[in-house]
Amino acid sequence: MAIKKQFLKSKPVCKVTFTLPAADAKKVSVVGSFNEWNTKKAPLKKLKNGTFKGTVDLESGASHEFKYVVDGVYVNDDAADAYAWNDYAGAENGVINL
Repeated sequence: MAIKKQFLKSKPVCKVTFTLPAADAKKVSVVGSFNEWNTKKAPLKKLKNGTFKGTVDLESGASHEFKYVVDGVYVNDDAADAYAWNDYAGAENGVINL
């Protein structure tokens, strides 16, 4: 798992690239506070090596909670900046600080 941040000088946006190795998975999305936890808004593309990858534009100067959804199962990223407990889900979410 990996998270790459690219801050833009022209506007308060950070291009965040999420990478998740999941060769056996059929469908992977990144969901979070930035897309209303909607799996259709940020699907990751499967590469030939079995890794899923996608880039999302996120607001700079903020923290965003997120998780991956791998074939319907929620998974945290071990490369997250922090973790935050979510009472609704009864589990921790990854946090990315920008």
